[in-house]
Amino acid sequence: MGFNKLPKIQETALPMLLADPPKNMIAQSQSGTGKTEAFVLPMLSKVDATKNVPQVICISPTYERALQTGQVAEKMGKLCPEVKIGYAVRGKRVSKGQKVTDHVIFATPGTLLDWILHRKVLDPKKIKMFVLDDADVMIALQGHQDQSIRIYRTLPKDCQMLLFSATYDDEVMKFAKTVVPDPVIVGLCREEESLDNIKQYYVVCHDKEDKFKALSNIYGAVSIGQGIVFCHTWKSASWLAEKMTENGHLVALLSDKTTVEEWLAVFDRFRDGKEKLLIVAGVSARGIDVEQVTIVVNYDMPVGPSGEPEYKRYLHRISKTGWFGKNSIAVNFIDGQQSTTIIKKIEDYFDKPIVPLRCDDVDQIEKLELGY
Repeated sequence: MGFNKLPKIQETALPMLLADPPKNMIAQSQSGTGKTEAFVLPMLSKVDATKNVPQVICISPTYERALQTGQVAEKMGKLCPEVKIGYAVRGKRVSKGQKVTDHVIFATPGTLLDWILHRKVLDPKKIKMFVLDDADVMIALQGHQDQSIRIYRTLPKDCQMLLFSATYDDEVMKFAKTVVPDPVIVGLCREEESLDNIKQYYVVCHDKEDKFKALSNIYGAVSIGQGIVFCHTWKSASWLAEKMTENGHLVALLSDKTTVEEWLAVFDRFRDGKEKLLIVAGVSARGIDVEQVTIVVNYDMPVGPSGEPEYKRYLHRISKTGWFGKNSIAVNFIDGQQSTTIIKKIEDYFDKPIVPLRCDDVDQIEKLELGY
């Protein structure tokens, strides 16, 4: 799969996850550091293929994330075809009383709970390993948290528990420790969360035309594989997409109005390189993981209802780049006093420099490509 050297999360986690007796784990590692493979390999290794019952479950907060993680398992499991992989997600129909025979199940919590409690097509007492992916979202969102707890309570006491995520705050970690018995904790300090190989910049802009010019200048001066631009509203995202398309760029657009089918079609095209720029409006960065992404632009800074920075969202956004130690860029557009205050708070929070960039200075922009 292209791993010449084990990433830190795999090197640390795999020996403990594959140990006998099994160890429970709460693990933190950024997007793009190989954490999915770190729990998928132990999942596949747990299966007794002679027993045609579900033995391992991984639940994710979204349909898209469950499918994406399952695709990693399918790729890793090509050399063990006897291990059957299935999905308990929206659209996957099973009749009441029918028994699921797949060994490894990738699921969203609502569908899995329905399969266990109402349709009774899956016996939770046969589960050997339970993985909570994007655990901070699963725990922090009340509905997902309740569903996850209800699933957890149906599992056998000796079931191996794994919680994996890119971030945990203190409250979520405290909750995780109450759910996972005697966990091994593999994590990072807050100041290490913002990857050292992602160079962070800010650009002062006065209006949306300034932002468009800045983005165009960056794309005109730097050879970029693929990029993601995060906007706050559909209106600004669609306007920007139209302007970039007129400028000759291949653009894809995602928003919270996008249906699941449209989401998958757009994302597949972007992942295949048919569009070079993905503009995202008002939706979570989770599940948008493409190795070729080398630049992330915060067209609008992530701000909560109270006007305070959303640190976790910022981290998830910029972590869409910098996969496996590759040099990459995060650019923040600053258009007023509020966003100036926000960028300073983010810089202080992660204790990483966010340096000014003049997008009207071609020489300065070109230096980005030469190792900053």
